Amino acid sequence: MDGRDVDALRAREDGTGDGEWRRPGPTRAEQRADVILGLLVAAGGQVSLELARSTGVEFGPYPSTAEQTAWVLAVCLPLCVRRRAPLTVLAVVATVFIALQARYVPEGTMTSVALFSALYTAGAWARDRRAGLATRVVVVVAMFCWFGIALSQTAWAEASLDLSGEQRGALPPLTASVAYGLLLNVAYFSAAWVFGDAAWRSARQRAELTAVADELRATRERSERRAVLEERLRIARELHDVVAHHVSVMGVQAGAARRVLDRDPERARETIGLIERSSRAAVEEMRRLLGVLRSEGGVEPAPGLERLPDLVARSAGAVDVELAVVGAPRPVPPSVSVSAYRVVQEALTNVVKHAAARHALVRVRWLADELEVEVVDDGRPTVPTRRRPEGSGLGLVGMRERVGLHDGQLEVGPRPEGGWRVRARFAAPPEGSGGPGTAPAAPAVVP
Repeated sequence: MDGRDVDALRAREDGTGDGEWRRPGPTRAEQRADVILGLLVAAGGQVSLELARSTGVEFGPYPSTAEQTAWVLAVCLPLCVRRRAPLTVLAVVATVFIALQARYVPEGTMTSVALFSALYTAGAWARDRRAGLATRVVVVVAMFCWFGIALSQTAWAEASLDLSGEQRGALPPLTASVAYGLLLNVAYFSAAWVFGDAAWRSARQRAELTAVADELRATRERSERRAVLEERLRIARELHDVVAHHVSVMGVQAGAARRVLDRDPERARETIGLIERSSRAAVEEMRRLLGVLRSEGGVEPAPGLERLPDLVARSAGAVDVELAVVGAPRPVPPSVSVSAYRVVQEALTNVVKHAAARHALVRVRWLADELEVEVVDDGRPTVPTRRRPEGSGLGLVGMRERVGLHDGQLEVGPRPEGGWRVRARFAAPPEGSGGPGTAPAAPAVVP
C-alpha cells in the first residue's frame, strides 16, 4: 500500500472524489509480476495443449497446430496487463475463451485458469465498481449461455457420454453430466467473484488503516513540534526574567556606585559587591537554563518561593524593598512556586527599570485555599530615556502566561494612593495539592 491509496481514500472522505473509493493502479512491481504470470500461464497452456493432443481424444474437427497455439496464447497473454486494464482483459479473455472452445481446441486447463484470473482481477482491481459489476455480469451470463450451447452439441455428447448404455447411477447420464457441469461452473465463477470482491475490500481497509496511521503520525509530529515550541517559549520567558531582572538591577546599582564613588567610597564598595553577587546569580541561572538545552534531565530545579528573600536582597541595592509574609506557609506544587517567584521577579524588574520608586513591598499572602503574591511601589511612570528605556511589554505577557497556566488571576495597574500594583493569585489548597513542599516559613519582614 503506497501513498496513492491514501490520496484516493482522502479524496473520497473530503468530498473531492465521487463518493466511492477508487483503487489506484498497480505499482511497477505489480506490473512486472503480471507480465511474469501471463508468460507462465501461456507456457503452461502450450504444455497442456501438447498433452491434450497426445492423448488422441477428439472432441471435433481440430484446427491446425499453429491455430491451436494462437488461440491458447490469445487467452493467456492478456494476463500480462490484467491489473492495468482489468475490464478490457476480462472481456478479451472471455471472448477468446468461447471462440477457442467453439473451434474445438482441446486445451481447457490453463485457459480456465486464465479466465478465472481475469474474472478475479476485474472484481479486485476495477476502479469503476459499476462498470466492473456490469462487465462481470455480462461475462458470467455469456459463459452460462455458452455452457448450454456446448452441452447441446452432438459431437461433445457422443465423445464424452455413453448414451446407449444402461443407467448405472441415480440419474441418467445426460442429466448427471448437465448437473455436474452446472455445479462445477457455479463453484468456479462464484469463487472468482467472491475472492475478487474480498481482495478489493481488503485493499480498501488497508488504505483506510494507512490513512489513519498517517493521520496519527501527523498528529504526533504536530504535538512534538508544539511541545518543542512551548519549551522554547518557556525557556525564552526564563531567560527574559533572569536577564531583565539582574541586568536592570546591576545597571541601577552601577549608576548609584558611580555617583557616590568620590563622596562615600564605603557605600560604593557595598554597591559594587551587590553588583558582583547579582552577576553571579545571573550567570548561575543562565547556566541552569542552558543545562536544560544540553541534557535530557538531571538539571537543577527553577527557583521558587524559598528564594524570595535572596531576590529581595539583590534588589535592595537599587530600591528599598521589603518582604512580608501573611499567613502560615504550606507546601505548594513546584510549578506554582516557580510561577509565583517569576511574577515577583518581573514585577521588581519593572519597578527598577520603569518606575521612579524609592520603596517597594513584596507581600505573600497564604489564604484559605489560595496563594497570593503582590508587589506595590510608590513610584510613578517615567518618560523613556537612555537610562530608563521603554519596555517591550514581554514581561507583562510572560506574567499573564504564567498565571494563566494555573488558571489564576493577575491584576496589574496603578494604585489610587499612587504607585503601581502587581497582584497574582494561584489556587493552593491546604492539603493534597500535589508535589512536595516548596515554600518553607520565612520571616514576616526582611529588610
